[in-house]
Amino acid sequence: METQERKPRRRRKKRPQETPVAASGPQDAVEIIPLGGMGEIGKNITAFRFREEIFVLDGGLAFPDEGMPGVDLLIPRVDYLVENRHRIKAWVLTHGHEDHIGGLPFILPMVFGKESPVPIYGAKLTLGLLKGKLEEFGLRPGAFNLKEVSPDDRIQVGRYFNLDLFRMTHSIPDNSGVVIRTPIGTIVHTGDFKLDATPIDGKVSHLAKVAQAGAEGVLLLIADATNAERPGYTPSEMEIAKELDRVIGRAPGRVFVTTFASHIHRIQSVIWAAEKYGRKVAMEGRSMLKFSRIAMELGYLKVKDRLYTLEEVKDLPDHQVLILATGSQGQPMSVLHRLAFEGHAKMAIKPGDTVILSSSPIPGNEEAVNRVINRLYALGAYVLYPPTYKVHASGHASQEELKLILNLTTPRFFLPWHGEVRHQVNFKWLAEGMSRPPEKTLIGENGAVYRLTRDTFEKAGEVPHGVLYVDGLGVGDITEEILADRRHMAEEGLVVITALAGEDPVVEVVSRGFVKAGERLLGEVRRMALEALQNGVREKKPLERIRDDIYYPVKKFLKKATGRDPVILPVVIEG
Repeated sequence: METQERKPRRRRKKRPQETPVAASGPQDAVEIIPLGGMGEIGKNITAFRFREEIFVLDGGLAFPDEGMPGVDLLIPRVDYLVENRHRIKAWVLTHGHEDHIGGLPFILPMVFGKESPVPIYGAKLTLGLLKGKLEEFGLRPGAFNLKEVSPDDRIQVGRYFNLDLFRMTHSIPDNSGVVIRTPIGTIVHTGDFKLDATPIDGKVSHLAKVAQAGAEGVLLLIADATNAERPGYTPSEMEIAKELDRVIGRAPGRVFVTTFASHIHRIQSVIWAAEKYGRKVAMEGRSMLKFSRIAMELGYLKVKDRLYTLEEVKDLPDHQVLILATGSQGQPMSVLHRLAFEGHAKMAIKPGDTVILSSSPIPGNEEAVNRVINRLYALGAYVLYPPTYKVHASGHASQEELKLILNLTTPRFFLPWHGEVRHQVNFKWLAEGMSRPPEKTLIGENGAVYRLTRDTFEKAGEVPHGVLYVDGLGVGDITEEILADRRHMAEEGLVVITALAGEDPVVEVVSRGFVKAGERLLGEVRRMALEALQNGVREKKPLERIRDDIYYPVKKFLKKATGRDPVILPVVIEG
């Protein structure tokens, strides 16, 4: 029998040592501490700790809902990072969306002061946007040790963390996930993502690194849960570009488009369509102008001609005009809101205009967006918005894409992230239905300390957490009590009683946002307050006692007379 020569087996090339050489003991664990982004959409920031070393991932913000009057922004409390600033070895940014970097102009000074002693890693566009934000808040970007990396670079952080970034398609360029190699095992964090096979910039997700990590063994997967309720696949950005091309090409008059200011791919699609059909592109809105300027300077947004102002296009024929504007969330001071409600100084919506809302409302903004849409219809505009029209696609993965990530990583443990509780739970159920489900899945909460060892994954404690409110006065000046007072005034109104305690006592009563109070009702309040004031002056009571003698009887009277419970503010002045 003829024998075939046996070739020597080819030895598999060993992967270079990437994790630190420091050995881990049986009690060693990585702590994962989300300070924002768990059970919510926004404020994304997570600390990873091994022994005495920490690195931080992202630093985002969220926007207030209608129940937060006077609040501009929400940022996560970072007491834990302030207390452990000496342990922080690096800060890593996955991409440039507001919910991932928007909080940094507030957070970085809280943690480090006016300059960062540790490197802050991010891709070119991400750092470009961050620099713009730091400058806007009067900070010097050069003082914050910004280190540019590509979305596929490797970063050694301290002795214990080796980070292998991998590009993931999303609704902004330069977006990354990260493979975190530690002495106890590998963690894969997907970052925000969808698996777009035809992205606008042609840069597809680098899933080879995810698969490689899976082949080596993934101890924990932390993955984007935003669309875990949605079956199928998230539509490609190229599909939306084709639909925008179609509707812009058919529009008879002026075209107005609103989308997220940071959605550079979508803005590029709109500009391409405008150029194709001979329309001049004007841009209006501070955030959109700022983001687009930075993207153009860095080469992420390309315009054949140039961007125009509203003044430059207002006298052109309607079919030659396209306007990109802010206002995708119905914000009262945004360009689209002012155009819809005829409050814009330079232009107004008229019959025959086409308005495209190339975005979906953030939870809590639905009513504001609907008010704008209804007003636009009333003005005679053609209004195109999702899901009725295919002019928007999410930047987050749907169920089939999530299944692929689960199959590529086959993690031992799983932590759904970036979503409300319903999204996290649906992702947990999805994972449990896989042919190789994780051994354990936890539903994450902000402030929890999740302890990961080679064999266990559990909640092991809690750190201070919560939200800081930002308004024109700064950070932290608004408390829950102040918000409660504002809501109370908004719902029930305000009655101000000014009392002059002198030889000839005088009382004035003013109501705001209360019932349509007649002279009889306010006259009775004035009489009660004057009686309490006169008695107090006669009996030489302290001003605080006189104020109480006015407050409680008036409160009881108004509740009985009107069924309302306004905020009553008695002011007693010594005459």
